[in-house]
Amino acid sequence: MSGAAQQYAIIAGSGFRSFGSDAEGTVIPTEFGEPSGPVRQLRYAEHTVHLLPRHGDELLIPPHAINYRANMMALQQLGVDSVIAMNTVGVIARDIHPGQLAVPDQLIDYTWGRQGSIYEGRQSIEHVDFTAPFSEPLRQALLEAAGRAGISVNAGGVYAVTQGPRLETAAEVDRLQRDGADYVGMTAMPEAGLARELGMDYACLSLVVNYAAGRGKKSIHADLEAGTMTAKMQAMQLLRVFFGAREA
Repeated sequence: MSGAAQQYAIIAGSGFRSFGSDAEGTVIPTEFGEPSGPVRQLRYAEHTVHLLPRHGDELLIPPHAINYRANMMALQQLGVDSVIAMNTVGVIARDIHPGQLAVPDQLIDYTWGRQGSIYEGRQSIEHVDFTAPFSEPLRQALLEAAGRAGISVNAGGVYAVTQGPRLETAAEVDRLQRDGADYVGMTAMPEAGLARELGMDYACLSLVVNYAAGRGKKSIHADLEAGTMTAKMQAMQLLRVFFGAREA
């Protein structure tokens, strides 16, 4: 990652409905169709950062119906090198709590039926190396920004990607825990795989907003409101430090 040479994009998840909505956006057509919504530009100090709403401006697109290929292709067409994926997750690990942030370093994909590759009839297949699904330099840059901002972030952990849009059963979460998962969400795949195929760095900045099914003392939705607000405020501050500390 080299400062001015990098072009960044943020993919905003369900916790960020009003994020950047006052900026004018442009819908970028791709060979896979149109992305979830218009791409807007945010200014952080001297940086212009692209912003794409993953679920659309009105949050009407559920996780399994997102046109992930169009989203990622649109960003590549704009010259994006690095993608910060904002998403909300439930926590399975016992030492992590709602209201915190996480930067996972691994994932397990439990989704099905999603169009998850650019190679379907487009060009010769390349089996990309996906040993480490998230870009380590980008992960470390996010963690360093968190340190500068004085924000505690859970560094690492396994993100289990489920199909949605319903939440999981307690038994399903038990299975995810046996598989080694620390967080559960619905959107990191096929985003991460497509980013790798398209040659873009990709890392998740995950907002821990609730205890996963069977893990909390209250209902999941009772955790959500407070957990989302607390984690969102920290995430916005982390982004300001991440971009504000970089050279133009």
